[in-house]
Amino acid sequence: MIEAGQFVGRARERGFDLYAGVPCSYLKPFINYVIDADDLTYVGAANEGDAVAIAAGAELGGSRGVVMLQNSGLGNTVNPLTSLTETFRIPVMIIVTLRGEPDGAPDEPQHELMGRITTDMLDLMGVRWAWFPECEDDVESALDAAVAHLDAERRPFAFVMRKGSVAKHALETSHAVHEIGFDNPPRVPPAATRSELLRAVQSAVTADDIVVATTGYTGRELYALDDRPNQIYMVGSMGCASSLGLGLAIARPERRVIVLEGDGAALMRLGALATIGYQRPRNLVHVLLDNGLHESTGGQSTVSASIDFARIASACGYASVAAVALPADLAAHVASAGTELTFLHVPMLPGIPADLPRPTITPAEVADRLRRHIQQAGASDIAMGGT
Repeated sequence: MIEAGQFVGRARERGFDLYAGVPCSYLKPFINYVIDADDLTYVGAANEGDAVAIAAGAELGGSRGVVMLQNSGLGNTVNPLTSLTETFRIPVMIIVTLRGEPDGAPDEPQHELMGRITTDMLDLMGVRWAWFPECEDDVESALDAAVAHLDAERRPFAFVMRKGSVAKHALETSHAVHEIGFDNPPRVPPAATRSELLRAVQSAVTADDIVVATTGYTGRELYALDDRPNQIYMVGSMGCASSLGLGLAIARPERRVIVLEGDGAALMRLGALATIGYQRPRNLVHVLLDNGLHESTGGQSTVSASIDFARIASACGYASVAAVALPADLAAHVASAGTELTFLHVPMLPGIPADLPRPTITPAEVADRLRRHIQQAGASDIAMGGT
């Protein structure tokens, strides 16, 4: 058994400063320690897949991320682990508990099957794993092996934690409760196409901003309009764009992060709005392009016409909420945003351009290009500040 600080402190020396996850009693000492630490950030995610995306966004922004989860939630990570971190080559460290370990301590019946197949699932997804260190002398070598894999392979690495691996740590920090103000703009009818709206966004952002485009036609149309190094085009990992943007916004608070999401993707991981609303990064601008369709995957209707995204965002804690439909209005809102967490609900007309191209740059190349762009922009800021 080790103390939480013996692992977390050495991980901090190696650059791991953001932790995202969903609690497990095995992880309680770990999570408590991270919450109490002044030099670490803990993001309690709505689900385990969102936690992977948050840590991935932090990594793209220059912070190493750790995902903490119970193995019963490992299934929720399959999509982002197989189509986000794998596809974009984003290395994150994972700590997954082994509830229901065969021949281990008695546990609840729902953990029995997952206890038998946890390591098999990691193997099947191509995630290298090792047992979480249970004595202080093994921590350094365990972290060195993990970091070596992360750096060389640019893929996740998982520690599988058995019961009793970490000593108790009482939480000292009080949970913050944020006031919620309701700003519920009336719905507006669609007035423009996706391309017109994306062109408006591109006219309102600068090279210092980071633009995250959700998977499907949004990313493809943004690429076709003007491929830029500060843009990342999500593929797969549907619904993870906003969580990736949250991780980026936390890692790079000096940059505006504009997330372009679709209604189908938002509905798939609606809990992400609650996490973002609680974290309240001032530099995040969440733009929801809503045509009421799963247009990229067959054109079937979503349920967006029956719900109020703006009211949901307000209830989740977004500080500024607006509904706009005209490209000029969208450009004006995006251009002026960035001093408080912002949500823009943008109804749009269906339809896609003829002969819409697919990006010729690979996802891994897009991610590396974005990393370089962020680093170069940061270096430029330092140089200007020193003159």
